Amino acid sequence: MAVLTSRPGISWTSLALPALLLAALAGALAVKTDLIGTAPAAHVLDEPQTVEIAPRSFTYRDSGEFFRNGFAVDGPIKTVTVRRPLTIMKYQVTASDYARCVTDGACAPAEPGFVPADPANTPATGVSYDDAMAYAGWLSARTGKTWTLPSDRDLAFAAGSRFPDDALGVDINSTNPAERWLADYRREAARKASRDPVPQPIGRFGENEYGFADFAGNVWEWTSTCNRRVNLDKAGRVVNDVSSCGIYVASGKHRAALSSFVRNPKGGGCAVGVPPDNVGFRLVKDTRWYAPLLAALRERGFPL
Repeated sequence: MAVLTSRPGISWTSLALPALLLAALAGALAVKTDLIGTAPAAHVLDEPQTVEIAPRSFTYRDSGEFFRNGFAVDGPIKTVTVRRPLTIMKYQVTASDYARCVTDGACAPAEPGFVPADPANTPATGVSYDDAMAYAGWLSARTGKTWTLPSDRDLAFAAGSRFPDDALGVDINSTNPAERWLADYRREAARKASRDPVPQPIGRFGENEYGFADFAGNVWEWTSTCNRRVNLDKAGRVVNDVSSCGIYVASGKHRAALSSFVRNPKGGGCAVGVPPDNVGFRLVKDTRWYAPLLAALRERGFPL
């Protein structure tokens, strides 16, 4: 008769200790090799006001241009479960905050004609994706924290009920191009009719159910999400999914695809559809302990 023997269980601490030691070693090496700095550059700035969006599951329509059997169709509705809080600026970056980055020589001046009468209380506009990235790097250096542009999904998560649904509302199985043309015409006409070109003071458009302010007002927001074209077959399966990372999604009342260098969206910089009234940005604070290391690796060209 075989004798059954039991092996001692593996304790949680025996697994966690090597991981903690490895993390500490990686952090020490990163500092030693100047991958990450040990202190903020120059005088430490106060951090901007943020809100923390608690984890939850939510649905939103996926970004991109979708085609099925050669016809334009609405993107699919996605259900996403977010398992850790998102810390994001409550308001968009103001013109005066952006001007501080310009004064420090880390950001290019905003587009001429986009300087508001009250820069301390008006969102920065006339800025490109590249400008927003430069500001994120500057703010990270000046606060000692890691700030990044949100993804389109991040904004959908934070915006909640205010996030737009760009659906045309046409039957996916319809092969009549006139239906799509008319639906697109009505949608674009409605967007043109609601345009409001003058940026309003922060807080003008109120808060959503999470305390997230001014989203879907008249300042769209740059995201880190690349524009994409997705082709589906007759059954709805993905044939190919091509991203264009010189063109980024700006989210607001509707999504817009803009080239990274565009500062004035009304000057012909919108890749498709009605351009935004204005484009600005807000940033996400990456609270993970290893965020500075990830940021440093990205700066050095490591794909993460």
